[in-house]
Amino acid sequence: MGKTIIISNRLPLQINISENDLEVSPSVGGLATGLKSFHQEGDSIWIGWTGLASEEIPENLKPKVLEKAKSQGCIPVDLTSEEIEKFYYGFSNRTIWPLFHYFMEYTEFDAEHWEAYKQVNQKYADAVIEKLEDGDTVWVHDYQLLLLPALIRKEKPKVTIGFFNHIPFPSYEVFRTLPWREEILRGMLGADLLGFHTYDYERHFLRSVNRILHYDINFNAVNKGNRIVKADSFPMGIDYNKFRNSALEHKSQPKSETTDIQKKLDYHKYVSKGTKLIISIDRLDYTKGIANRIRAFGYFLEKYPEYQENVRLIMLAVPSRTNVPQYQLLKKEIDELVGRINGKFATVNWTPIWYFYRSMPFDNLIDLYTSSDVALITPVRDGMNLVAKEYIATRTDNTGVLILSEMAGAAQELSEALLINPNNFEQIVDSIKYALEMPEEEQIRRNKIMQKRLRRYSVEKWAKDFMTNLRETTWTRKTFRTLEINEIIKKDLFEKYSEAGQRILFLDYDGTLVNYEDKPEDAKPDPELIELITSLGRQENTRVVLISGRDKETLGAWWNSPDIDLIAEHGIWFKKGEGEWELTETLDCEWMAKIRPVLETYVDRTPGTFIEEKNYSLAWHFRKANPELGEVRSNELSAVLRDLISDHGLSVLKGNKVLEIKNSSVTKGKAAGKLLEENYDFLFAIGDDYTDEYFFNELPDNATTVKVGMSKTQAKYYIKTSEQVSELLSQFLSLTH
Repeated sequence: MGKTIIISNRLPLQINISENDLEVSPSVGGLATGLKSFHQEGDSIWIGWTGLASEEIPENLKPKVLEKAKSQGCIPVDLTSEEIEKFYYGFSNRTIWPLFHYFMEYTEFDAEHWEAYKQVNQKYADAVIEKLEDGDTVWVHDYQLLLLPALIRKEKPKVTIGFFNHIPFPSYEVFRTLPWREEILRGMLGADLLGFHTYDYERHFLRSVNRILHYDINFNAVNKGNRIVKADSFPMGIDYNKFRNSALEHKSQPKSETTDIQKKLDYHKYVSKGTKLIISIDRLDYTKGIANRIRAFGYFLEKYPEYQENVRLIMLAVPSRTNVPQYQLLKKEIDELVGRINGKFATVNWTPIWYFYRSMPFDNLIDLYTSSDVALITPVRDGMNLVAKEYIATRTDNTGVLILSEMAGAAQELSEALLINPNNFEQIVDSIKYALEMPEEEQIRRNKIMQKRLRRYSVEKWAKDFMTNLRETTWTRKTFRTLEINEIIKKDLFEKYSEAGQRILFLDYDGTLVNYEDKPEDAKPDPELIELITSLGRQENTRVVLISGRDKETLGAWWNSPDIDLIAEHGIWFKKGEGEWELTETLDCEWMAKIRPVLETYVDRTPGTFIEEKNYSLAWHFRKANPELGEVRSNELSAVLRDLISDHGLSVLKGNKVLEIKNSSVTKGKAAGKLLEENYDFLFAIGDDYTDEYFFNELPDNATTVKVGMSKTQAKYYIKTSEQVSELLSQFLSLTH
């Protein structure tokens, strides 16, 4: 079993330079904590940025930075000041961050920042690939590295890659505004497994993939044709025991070891008996709803004046991205709001809001959590929010009330909290009052349920679950019933081809020899493909048959060669070389006049769809329709048609984004079977969709049947792309030259 490589924007280390020397300490962030034991106990490497620009590190200290990082199992990625400005503060935090949190008014679409984002993702990819070997597992983290999975996959296609998005994934309607949306999605789809905090984020991602890239989605799996990519939700937990045990130690510690902040909190409780404390802890970020929270608290003091001098809000705002304009404006707004409310309501003995604009050591966080009666956490949009979970974990006597925004990912797990809409001031205010008055019995009942859940699904369990599911994607690939055509299978296939006295090759067209196009007429073969197939047909003792659902006029115009036989409209028409088209059966097509109006109704109701009328069949195409609506309408239409045609000898075929109504007596399998009266000792058939399953089933057991793409099939083998089909056929051709 190979090693694991973890990649995040930042290393799980704090590196500071003072007096021409290095100070290195562990990071205390949620990700660093969550993966600490996983990283230290296993065979793993962590790759990321040091947090310092390369220009900030003196040349004589750079080897020491590398040495210190390696001693912690880390590999640093060097970023210049310009890269940090354009990649991190630019595209990551002025484009992706606001857009994914639905702050479109703050979102900047800067082409120069996008170029920097691509270049830095490539820099991370280079660092990973240098350490990567087949059999290794890669786990990429967060929105700064959305392109990285595909960049790694391109160079190392056999490794297992996971990606976890730690922020919300927005709805399709928001995500589609991003100019580089296709590149972002393709970058993410380089992974085998994509993790999100909640089912909603997962669903938004899958819908965007379906609508923008037009890949088929089956439950939580994306069918890329050459690979299956899975998406799933894994709500990130906290180090529950760390917070719980710290709170218990805090409770039992002697007064001589009490921190300064705890002494002030204790003094406040002593001189203001009965006064309640409300804690609010966030990074200073516009997504956290801090300004609204302060306004709501001010409104609370107005609406319920009896709580003036009887409640205090402790606000800790940790500085963040201080050189981004929106954050500077937010800091100014919060300073003014705090000043205004304190100025309006303060008395000689009471200040409504204690406001701290700084980070605090872990011990002080425990002081605040354990001393506060209520936690008020009201983000406007938040991927998870671990503060809510930390507060509940530290409530060792099971008292305390959590007021939590329903827009935080944590709300889906902490449903026993008082859930509020962060934009509804009345609801926030009334929830504060209810929290302050909630009986202890109710507090204990709610908190016990949440604590049990948090204890069970800790951050270690989160990491373990993700990695288990990631490994299962590899096992699924290995146990895929149909075998991929590899070099060993090719060798056997080429031997049989070379030794065969008589060969016949059945080749589907759309999706097999060429990729699908939105407009069927755009899938015309290029000269190179025509030359390849024609040359195969010219080989001695080799018969090439193009077997397609295309109408005979189009197929005949594109493929008019004496060396190729054609079967059109799924087997209705046959043409030998340059001969004339022949009907394989006598068919009635009077039904078409009755069915066409039904199809026209669905065309009218489903924008982007159209009808293709062939000689003896009708096809309703929905490739250009909204993918979700197209699938819904196709299922609906299929049911309607089956009722209409049940007694008329007709059938409905569902191909790739098309429904076709045709005579039941005609299939590709029957048409192919009629050409097997001669004694062929090499039979080869290749196709990509449901209609090709007919001739996979009906060909003799000794036939080599190949499916294009990874999906359930009766074929013996599969090949990933139409480009690989051309490569395989070219190799057939070279065997006899």
